[in-house]
Amino acid sequence: MVAVHDGIRRFVVIWAAQLLSIIGSSLTGFVLGVWVYQRNGSATEFVLIMLCAVLPEVLLSPLAGAVADRWDRRRLLMAADAGAAVVTGVLAVLLATGTLQVWHVYVVTVAGSVFGTFHMAAYHSMMPLIMPQRHLGRANGLMQVADSVKIAAPLLAGTLLVTVGITGVVVVDLATFLVTRVVMFAVRLPPEVTRPGGVPAAPEPIRRDLLFGWRHLRARPGLFQLVVVLAAYNLFFGMSGVLVQPLILSFGSAAVLGALMFAGGAGVFAGGLVLSAWGGPRHRVRGVAAFVALGGVLLALHSVAPSPWLIAVVAPAFLFTLPFVQGTGMTVLQLKTDPAALGRVLSTVRTVTQAATVLTYLAAGPLADHVFEPMMAPDGALADTLGGVIGTGPGRGLAAIFLLTGLGLLLLAPLAYLWPRLRNVESELPDAEDVHPPEPVPAETTPARSPPDDDATRPPGRDGDASPEAGTEHPDVAQGVQVAQGDSDAALSRP
Repeated sequence: MVAVHDGIRRFVVIWAAQLLSIIGSSLTGFVLGVWVYQRNGSATEFVLIMLCAVLPEVLLSPLAGAVADRWDRRRLLMAADAGAAVVTGVLAVLLATGTLQVWHVYVVTVAGSVFGTFHMAAYHSMMPLIMPQRHLGRANGLMQVADSVKIAAPLLAGTLLVTVGITGVVVVDLATFLVTRVVMFAVRLPPEVTRPGGVPAAPEPIRRDLLFGWRHLRARPGLFQLVVVLAAYNLFFGMSGVLVQPLILSFGSAAVLGALMFAGGAGVFAGGLVLSAWGGPRHRVRGVAAFVALGGVLLALHSVAPSPWLIAVVAPAFLFTLPFVQGTGMTVLQLKTDPAALGRVLSTVRTVTQAATVLTYLAAGPLADHVFEPMMAPDGALADTLGGVIGTGPGRGLAAIFLLTGLGLLLLAPLAYLWPRLRNVESELPDAEDVHPPEPVPAETTPARSPPDDDATRPPGRDGDASPEAGTEHPDVAQGVQVAQGDSDAALSRP
């Protein structure tokens, strides 16, 4: 039991420190976008910042995963955090001296994303090994809780902008890096967590590792199909995530937008907490399919009417399902992947899923402005058909996209059953070896049974002698041996 408790404690301490870092980075990202938009009023430049934050992750994740599987993951995480802290410090100096320019923001965002990519590769490949496999579902629930703060960051950032200004927000971000670094220095991790594959005697060229994750997934059709489902989910979810703010602003004020964004973040937060307490469904692939279908219904309901009250109900409910799809799917991938290959495989997964997010950034605006909004105008091509269901006018083209993406999720859900390799992946592929030893078996408290009466008729001094001295161990002695053995096992399993 000692090793398990140590693993949980280490996980929670590191997770809490990383949560602070995510909050700080999310605040900085939001206020930089606001600064650029207020300076030039250009939506295009605002979108470019988002692309600068995502594209390095898509392009560099395979390299970061290969490095995470070769180097000590704890040291890599600390080095990436140090690099990100330097970038944030440069940003703070530029703000304090009044010399910050728009092109500086692009450079800082790209540099921060590069360090963040290596950080995430080390973090996501190390954290599953800190917890025993039976707790992975709960661990991924907490990871989803951490991601939920990105949605609620605008509300906190708006408050801080009023009180401490943009420079103060960046200084807060810098302080979170310091806290994270202190925690990572203080927490000791065993080598089977930081470098589960050991140090290879003759490592292959790193360029061969760049495609390792892709080859690994392609050789396991069930896992590859799961990644396809998660990427398609990201595509539909990302489309709605980009357009939800314009949808709300088409019928509500900025104050309404802030309140609804906070409610949405609360939905993700609650879903992550429930997953961390529950651990997820027993049949994980079926659970992913069920929550994808439920999310599709809730996403489509966003289009029913231009009402803040409707969004206040369906948006948090939809985002509540998000951790159960992404967290549970990630648990399956972690369970079926060798710990020494987690960096390369999970980074490949992030490349594929984040590439879908980039597609939504590129396609959402043109689809809304040049296709669906004109078609849903009072005299548009869909005014007499779809317009009779969800209405026409400003914002109804956005609503049509929500309806279609919701239907897309409903069509995506049955793939878990139509693809037999995905449906049976949990039984067809063995789980990877757990780096944590099993818990010691509790000592027996029931006294040993008395020998049968007919043993008393056997000749004394033989193997079947009924006397305690000859053939049967005293109950207290047996219990003491078992307790000692349990303590020994616990000591051996203690990192």
